[in-house]
Amino acid sequence: MERLFVDRLLQIADLFQRDMVRAFAGTGLTTARVHLLWALQHAGPSTQQALAQLCDVTPRNITGLVDALEKSGHVRRTPHPTDRRAVLVELTDAATETMTRMQEEHEHLNATLLNAIAPRDRAAVERGVSAVAAHLETLVAAAAAESEDTP
Repeated sequence: MERLFVDRLLQIADLFQRDMVRAFAGTGLTTARVHLLWALQHAGPSTQQALAQLCDVTPRNITGLVDALEKSGHVRRTPHPTDRRAVLVELTDAATETMTRMQEEHEHLNATLLNAIAPRDRAAVERGVSAVAAHLETLVAAAAAESEDTP
């Protein structure tokens, strides 16, 4: 029996998750912590409120993530330059090095995965994956909106 398309996507998601667990074994980094580091890498120093929105988690969850990453030496809190009540969260030098290495590994994996596709098929695969991701985002947003409207 041939696998459904959605089954292949689930297989890919599972393989990515297992590879992340392997890559971060022994580092104290979880998927959620890496997601926060990735957000900081791309957004730069940010308030916890902004990070909660970027990571799509509650303020309470972001506080726990930042606390753990601060304790492990990945982030530091610094005073906000214009708002005395706020603090910024930023990557430490060690975390910046880690994230630079992760970005390089990310780019290498991207190239490796693209090389698995025949050159003539790459543009079509990228368009297809983009279309699936966009449609799935729409479905998830619609389902979330529907569940918010349901008492």
